[in-house]
Amino acid sequence: MNYYISDLHLFHENAIKYDNRPFENLEQMHEAIIRKWNSKITNGDTVYILGDMSMRGEKEALISLVATLKGRKIFVRGNHDDLSDYRYQQLFAEICDYKEVQDSFEGKNYHLVLSHYPIFSWKKMGRGTILLYGHTHNSEEDSFFQKCLAKMTENNCRHVYEQQAKAINVGCMKPWMDYEPRSLKELLTYEGQKG
Repeated sequence: MNYYISDLHLFHENAIKYDNRPFENLEQMHEAIIRKWNSKITNGDTVYILGDMSMRGEKEALISLVATLKGRKIFVRGNHDDLSDYRYQQLFAEICDYKEVQDSFEGKNYHLVLSHYPIFSWKKMGRGTILLYGHTHNSEEDSFFQKCLAKMTENNCRHVYEQQAKAINVGCMKPWMDYEPRSLKELLTYEGQKG
């Protein structure tokens, strides 16, 4: 099974404040993330982490924490990530800046573009390819991005001609993420409920 998540911001005290995360301190946040992750993910699963796993620094503690997280971890680099430590790099099956993958459930195949950053126009966006991204948290920037995509569909823009462009923010602080990796089925179920 494949899962997706972004912007955990481990060891980033200010993330609790800026995102209004429901934790009193980093220890409480880390404990909740580890518990939710490991109660859901098995070592046979693949988790795509779309950047900002942590704040720079805290190498020893970060390596220890990430090593406890189950699953095969594919890392799409974000702007806060420091991957200079070889021991940390070894915790990931792959490290990249951008990734295209296929996923499926209930007999249907889906093409996905994975990026830490929202992309205004992505490969085959009007033909059903879904963008999964992070970076923008619960910001006006994220709302504006989603409104732009809706407006592009409404105005029959050139690259959005067969169906509505679908981009889903998989930042862990989003209500549909609740600080745990989510499957594509879970993400699309949420999308269907809100639209």
